Amino acid sequence: MESTKLTPGQRAYEQKRAQKAGMSLDAWLRDKEKRAAAETAAAPAAAKPDKKPGLFARLMERANKPL
Repeated sequence: MESTKLTPGQRAYEQKRAQKAGMSLDAWLRDKEKRAAAETAAAPAAAKPDKKPGLFARLMERANKPL
């Protein structure tokens, strides 16, 4: 996120966040980009939980069970 791509409102918001963190706006934006890149790289490594079978699959499973 370059500061040139930000709208005035976004720039003001990011400036407040940078001041709160004790950083300059440019350093804040660079750090924010690094955190976003690290999060994106880590996201595919996280495994998705198994999805619960749908209604039709549950009905078919029940129908195929012996009595």
